[in-house]
Amino acid sequence: MHAVIRNADGGPEVLDWAEVPDPTPGPGEVVIEVVAAGVNRADIQQRRGLYPPPPGAPEYLGLECSGRIFAVGADVTDWQLGDEVCALLPGGGYAERVAVSADTVLPVPAGVSLRDAAGLPEIACTVWSNLVQVGRLSAGETLLVHGGGSGIGTFAIQLARALGAIPYATARTVKHQALRDLGVEEVFDYTTTDFVAALADATGGHGADVVLDHIGAKYLTRNVTALARNGRLVVIGFQGGRTAELDLGLLMARNASLAVTGLRARPLPEKAAIVGEVGTHVWPLVTAGAVRPVIADTFPLPDAAQAHRVMESNSHLGKLLLTR
Repeated sequence: MHAVIRNADGGPEVLDWAEVPDPTPGPGEVVIEVVAAGVNRADIQQRRGLYPPPPGAPEYLGLECSGRIFAVGADVTDWQLGDEVCALLPGGGYAERVAVSADTVLPVPAGVSLRDAAGLPEIACTVWSNLVQVGRLSAGETLLVHGGGSGIGTFAIQLARALGAIPYATARTVKHQALRDLGVEEVFDYTTTDFVAALADATGGHGADVVLDHIGAKYLTRNVTALARNGRLVVIGFQGGRTAELDLGLLMARNASLAVTGLRARPLPEKAAIVGEVGTHVWPLVTAGAVRPVIADTFPLPDAAQAHRVMESNSHLGKLLLTR
């Protein structure tokens, strides 16, 4: 038996520390003895009953973790017992042990602690797949990332700089200096500033070649208006709603494109390919110190409810971790 955080639809108080049977690795899988697990916005949505796990995924929360290989299934040759790793998960990371495909496991990058590595897989895979694979962000281009103080935002700012792009962000004023320290060109307080006009002023009227957005409907028209010619809007969340009216003429006038993408429900081969690219292209940047996980706070695993309360307050900067 091992312990997990069990959830039911509702507020943070529904999270429950419980004993469940130990996971066993199937063919091509490993079991990780969890040292730390990342807390993500998707966990909040799942806890509320708004984001059910995909078929076959563990019902427990947790989309990323770090730890040591505890057991190895058939056909696994790349990992050995005791290897220190981090992993992208379809679920189940809020636990003492979790089984996962060996194809979505990564080594802990040099220079990153085993604990802090828990804050890397979900954001690295999300940012790489959306900024590079979908958004085609390249050197010299401008990026606008909403929620610059989030785990996604702090990572996207750093990765954009490392790729030679110019990042801009929205965030509350209290987070501005920390984001400047990470390399943001300019940051706009979305509670007091029209980010479309502010970005136009900051870029000499050019706008954003790529917008990375987790708000959705509430920002849709403003995001398209903020795009440069041939710009790409990539929507990865719906915190501001799912339904909005879009003037397609705005997109056409900019010869722009709109993509709405998710990571968790993708087929395993697609996720494995993303993990492979992250290992090849992003991990060297992490090892070199050009990109790093920004850890806001840690909480003991049984205190997951408190971590969720902090995330819902939007007061933190970077990632929240649960530790054992």
